[in-house]
Amino acid sequence: MGAKLNRLAERVWVFPFEEERDRPNLGYIRGDRWSLAVDAGHSADHTAAFYRALEAACLPLPSLTVLTHWHWDHTFGMHAVHGLCLANARTNGHLLAFREKLAREGRACALALHETVRREYAGGRPVIVTPADMVFSGELLLDAGNCPVRVFQAEAPHTDDSTLIHAPGVLFLGDARGDVFSTGERDPALCRRLAEAVGAVDADICLEGHWIPQTKRETVEYLLADEG
Repeated sequence: MGAKLNRLAERVWVFPFEEERDRPNLGYIRGDRWSLAVDAGHSADHTAAFYRALEAACLPLPSLTVLTHWHWDHTFGMHAVHGLCLANARTNGHLLAFREKLAREGRACALALHETVRREYAGGRPVIVTPADMVFSGELLLDAGNCPVRVFQAEAPHTDDSTLIHAPGVLFLGDARGDVFSTGERDPALCRRLAEAVGAVDADICLEGHWIPQTKRETVEYLLADEG
């Protein structure tokens, strides 16, 4: 049996993360007219497992997949998604740059990223990187049908291309609250800016890429922990 969806709010579900292959949480938001996913997954296999869980729950496949940032575990499944992909311009730039690197250096450059990539792509599975179908800057307001979704860029410590997704009751953070990707250190100034952005959102639950749901208060307290 594969992993099952967990319901977070009336219109919001999550396909839970897996540590062994560094597969992040994948979000799902159901509107009356159409639905959207948060992040595309680590590979076509990860995306397919997510879709099997949706079908088992009698939920339609997403018409749109929104990316939280460019990192491989959130984006290398893009070529296998149903519908279209949306990313901010900076995320799309990172994806285009890595696709060029992959074309020059071959699959080995992707496998060198992390041991969990080698686990995900064991057996010679191809690594495919694609850019987004739609690109935005700043903020978008979407309506999937009696289900407003706000998609907006935010300054955050983990990467320079974070997008947050706010659905009724839930804020998806991706890996935004994580340590600085290149150094593994915390950046108190960027943590504070992200805490301000999170604090301004009307959401009961915050969900990051590789952890269990937390309250908004818990998330803000974590981000401000270095300030005493």
